[in-house]
Amino acid sequence: MSAINRRDLGLCVLRVGTGAVLVAHGAQKLFGWFGGGGLEGTAKAMEAMGYRPGRRNAVAAGLGEAGGGALLMLGLATPAAGAAAAGAMAGAVAVHAPAGFFNQSGGFEYPAFLGFTAAAIGVTGAGRYSLDHATRHRFDQRWMVPAAFLGAALAAAAVVGKRAVEQLEEAADSDRTGD
Repeated sequence: MSAINRRDLGLCVLRVGTGAVLVAHGAQKLFGWFGGGGLEGTAKAMEAMGYRPGRRNAVAAGLGEAGGGALLMLGLATPAAGAAAAGAMAGAVAVHAPAGFFNQSGGFEYPAFLGFTAAAIGVTGAGRYSLDHATRHRFDQRWMVPAAFLGAALAAAAVVGKRAVEQLEEAADSDRTGD
């Protein structure tokens, strides 16, 4: 039996901790657990924030967080898990950006940290103490890292960009009508 590898153990701790936080956030959105709004409340909030349709965006955010987080915890399909969670956090950063950086004023510090951490794990890999390692990296091939992150980046850019365009159109309509 080999000695415990501290780097792999550290990656495991980081994966499990980050994944657990992401699962909890996703469960708030999807199921209303931990004081969350569930799909109905989250869909209404998404609509109010300019993410339309609200329900589809609520499901996508919840699955990106809960699903990505669960896979990170397990160390399974780590590139896709990290990319999905980072993509979901990119949407959260866009919502919080107008409040500045720091979390205490409602800023984007916390979702940015979760997103960067998930991305770093996705790029680095899950380590030896993971299902990716146990499955001989069947779901963690080299080509999956750029593919997963490119896909997540394109999806996040499309969603955030659509929201920005809709907000600009609403502002222009409001200026025309004098509201």
